[in-house]
Amino acid sequence: MIRRLLLAGLLLSLSAPATATRNPEFQIVRYRLDNGLTLVVAPDPGSPTFGLSVVYGVGFRLEPKGRTGFAHLFEHMMFEGTPTAPKGTFDRVVEGGGGMLNGSTRYDYTNYVSTAPVAALEPVLWLEADRMRHLDFSPENLENQKAVVKEEIRVNVKNRPYGLFFWTDLAALAFDKWENAHDGYGSFEDLDRATIEEVKRFHARYYVPNNAVVAVAGDVDPERVRRWVEEYFGDIPPGRVPPPPDFSEGPNHGERFERQTDPHATVPALAAGWKMPGPDSPHYFPLAVAAVLLLDGEAGLLHQKLVKEEKSMLEVIGGFNWPLGDALTNAGPSLLVAFGRYKPGKTARDNVDMMQAVIDRLATEGPDPKRLEAVKTKMKADFYKTIARFIERADRLAVAERLWGDAGWVNRYPQRIEAVTPAQVRAAAALYLGRENLSWIDRRPAHGVEKP
Repeated sequence: MIRRLLLAGLLLSLSAPATATRNPEFQIVRYRLDNGLTLVVAPDPGSPTFGLSVVYGVGFRLEPKGRTGFAHLFEHMMFEGTPTAPKGTFDRVVEGGGGMLNGSTRYDYTNYVSTAPVAALEPVLWLEADRMRHLDFSPENLENQKAVVKEEIRVNVKNRPYGLFFWTDLAALAFDKWENAHDGYGSFEDLDRATIEEVKRFHARYYVPNNAVVAVAGDVDPERVRRWVEEYFGDIPPGRVPPPPDFSEGPNHGERFERQTDPHATVPALAAGWKMPGPDSPHYFPLAVAAVLLLDGEAGLLHQKLVKEEKSMLEVIGGFNWPLGDALTNAGPSLLVAFGRYKPGKTARDNVDMMQAVIDRLATEGPDPKRLEAVKTKMKADFYKTIARFIERADRLAVAERLWGDAGWVNRYPQRIEAVTPAQVRAAAALYLGRENLSWIDRRPAHGVEKP
């Protein structure tokens, strides 16, 4: 049976402007099944569609040692069908009505999202419960998806300029614990060693109701959704989820540097990262705001200094937990990342020194109050624009509930950003954005001579 835990919030128009005293909120209804599954429903009659997200509490940080990329590989296996719904069934149900579906793997979770007209919600819930219950564990499917993941690595990492060194290589340099430092895409060798028995054990350990959150947003009735979820998920037995390892890390105490060459690049690039604390830190949200101050596109302080004023870099992009998410999609230490190509004839060291000088000034003087208010307003506006889409709203709710134990964080996030003060940004920057906590990589074209 389902026990109803919480009904909170007020259904307001998401198009209403945010103010300093009142931010738009939406209704959240939360239930818990006896097998441990959590259901979150956010009803909104704005359009006759729904967004659905199923989030499992397993990501890169929890995959087996010696099997880098396993969580991502398993995400692909979830689309290979089941004994009762063969491969392609899910796609036909969702896309046949004009909807879409997807999945992704992050450090702390794996999510499966879909959106379609509301008439498809019940069959989609049945399909999600079906693949939580069992999968088509065949060697053929495993080998097929190994090949797909390898091709992703070739396309996104090995055969494109810069690959993803600003994520994978920078994390390996900055972090000390394997859970935070290893390559979540995985190596070909580790992928080749993955067996069908390991895939089965992974499903039995982590893809269980007491390690999952189902969230639905859209033109739905919470009680009807509850009945469907109880019917389709309620008899799936809970699992024995392994306790997570201790992946906490404090800031570094000395600058870290690495030089690389890139056979596909024609212009040198650099990636700089400062190790950030987890969400239990009081500096977490001030640092999230600091990241936008520094890296808000052309308005960011780093772009203004290095691209517009000094003209030493071609672009500076990045952010908090970039490129894998943001402050609401993280349960542990992460990086504030700045990446960009720099002009030949300039040095990476000079560019990094200029970046650090801008940050040091933020840490000593604090942000300009007017600029800070503009940044916070933009962060809230961007957030409301994102969750206006039901699929994004459902995913935010499911992730917040799974990682933080409270889907209501999605409603409170704008207030938390609004409350950040110049003094908090200055203090957080002084603690975490110093040179001693900096790791950076200079990646140069493999051909041609560059200045040291």
